[in-house]
Amino acid sequence: MQFIRRGLWAVAASLFALTAFAQTYPAKPIRVYVPFPAGGGTDAIAREVSNRVSVSQGWNIVIENKPGSGGNLGVDAAAKAPADGYTLALGQTSNLSVNPTLYSRMPYDSVKDLTPISLVASAPLVIVVGADSPYKTLQDIMAASKAKPGSLNFASPGNGTVAHLTIELLQKTANVKFTHVPYKGASQATTDLIGGQVQLYASSIPTLLGQIRNGRLRAIAVTSAQRTTDLPQVPTVAESGYKGFESVTWFGFVGPAGIPQAIVTRLNAEINKVLQSPELKKKLSEQGATVLGGPPEQFASLIKSEIGRWSPIVKASGAKLD
Repeated sequence: MQFIRRGLWAVAASLFALTAFAQTYPAKPIRVYVPFPAGGGTDAIAREVSNRVSVSQGWNIVIENKPGSGGNLGVDAAAKAPADGYTLALGQTSNLSVNPTLYSRMPYDSVKDLTPISLVASAPLVIVVGADSPYKTLQDIMAASKAKPGSLNFASPGNGTVAHLTIELLQKTANVKFTHVPYKGASQATTDLIGGQVQLYASSIPTLLGQIRNGRLRAIAVTSAQRTTDLPQVPTVAESGYKGFESVTWFGFVGPAGIPQAIVTRLNAEINKVLQSPELKKKLSEQGATVLGGPPEQFASLIKSEIGRWSPIVKASGAKLD
């Protein structure tokens, strides 16, 4: 009995300590690693959400861009930090669910080495052709590809990117064959698409929206389940004949494994609170993103399910990075 009492007192003391820690948290600045360069979509989302949490709660949140290795460097820095809730990263589809299969060696395990905090937003891709292209619809593209397999080139901003794998998924879904032309980023790929060197390209809506609106590119389809407010006239891939097709990039805050549950709960609550702001929803919508949110368990489940979803597509594509 005495042993049991001591055990109960130890548990009670531990719970009291965690509760006290949560009540005084944060007592110093919170660092958020953005695993991509400043100015991109991930960076913009991290700054918008972090700034609103800072203003709402009076917290000091410091953004640090740490790009490299397809986002692995920034996420790894968070994974290897002390599990005290003071170091986070804004992960996304590639570095949490695609890279585990794409890279022959990963510096962290997305499931075991990280604590999911909160899902934040998702953003679809848009499939485009040049303004002078003879293809007006996705059906036109598929018909041309089936008539002469491999005759159409599709550009991507790099091997293993979500844009690349989305087109791989589309090929598998439609049973067609394109020829992949990988680029080092979106800029040159867009230039060559406009110039006619490649016939097809997919990228995030914010990346291509300006060129679509100025008439240099023609939007063929969006990869979300529903049409987007930025391009309401553009049908989804599902509407274009491929029911159930959906491919989006999602974003969410993660930290190192072992963060006390009280801190995870606090962070999740404050992030979800600002995600309900109409102003933030409008701001992210202007960048092509849809606000999500939700509990940590939902985010953890998404990471696992997306690893299972993208793994066979990565393997089928033949993409592999060291």
